[in-house]
Amino acid sequence: MSDKTRQDMKIAVLAGGISDEREISLASGAHVVQGLEEAGYGAVELVDPADPSFLNTMSTGSFDVAFIALHGRGGEDGMTQHVLEFMGIPYTASSPLASGIAMDKDLSKLLYRRAGLPVAPSVTFGRADMPSIEEIIEVVGPQSFVKPVVNGSSYGISLVKDPSELAAAIEFAFEHGEKVMVERRVFGTECSVAAVGDGDTLRALPVVEILMPKQSEFYDLEVKYADPAEIHRIPAQLPEDVYAQVQDIACRAHEALGLYGISRTDVIVTEEGPVILETNNIPGMTPESLVPDEARHAGIAFSDLCAELVDLALERAGR
Repeated sequence: MSDKTRQDMKIAVLAGGISDEREISLASGAHVVQGLEEAGYGAVELVDPADPSFLNTMSTGSFDVAFIALHGRGGEDGMTQHVLEFMGIPYTASSPLASGIAMDKDLSKLLYRRAGLPVAPSVTFGRADMPSIEEIIEVVGPQSFVKPVVNGSSYGISLVKDPSELAAAIEFAFEHGEKVMVERRVFGTECSVAAVGDGDTLRALPVVEILMPKQSEFYDLEVKYADPAEIHRIPAQLPEDVYAQVQDIACRAHEALGLYGISRTDVIVTEEGPVILETNNIPGMTPESLVPDEARHAGIAFSDLCAELVDLALERAGR
């Protein structure tokens, strides 16, 4: 751990970037800056990787840690982590390899299955190897979610309630990525839970139950950034054993993907049990996001959560 005090440290909060989720990232970054300043760090600077001067800023800025608040392409896929490792700057979030795997819904599912985690049936393809509509329906059934394999915050995702809608939904997903996943729609209670720490310190935060507004049929972009008081029920109203199972799934998913520091896993609790949807390796940190709300209900100040992630970054770097 660094001998420097927090007051002596200089932190770069990386936010903005090049993805569809740029505005959400900027909101996350602004909230993180506030949290780190409240935690007592002496110099906290928001840095946008989309700025042409980004590499010069990072190489000459004498930053002790880069706090990554980038969502989607350029952040969650490991691109920025590669740059920071080359520069020798400790950073929050997972390694480049683990980030890239977690960002890819198809690769993530392979590792979930290997770890014995429950997943919904799905079909993944590119334009060149796309199966027929009939073949897809045979695997996933008449209702499904169609999503880009690599993207986040529900960009490019469609709910298909009838097979006649499937072709258009696939085309829409291709507008947001080169590969598409069609996944069986599972019904139940939608929940989300963060895993924080590493090794012996890894633990799950309280489980959030998503209360879907009447006008919304799934957890889309509009719902994700609505007033958390209206859509987040914490703790989730689940039987005690199921609640513990959902928390265990979040930690096992975090470990199966080789993640570090923090992640957030989304789950549907069906009548047969929980089914994992996906794991976000750089979850939203806006005031409306799930993770800050979970931390608050666990009695963890957002400033303390941010400071823990900085400490983990320094620990991994051996500083």
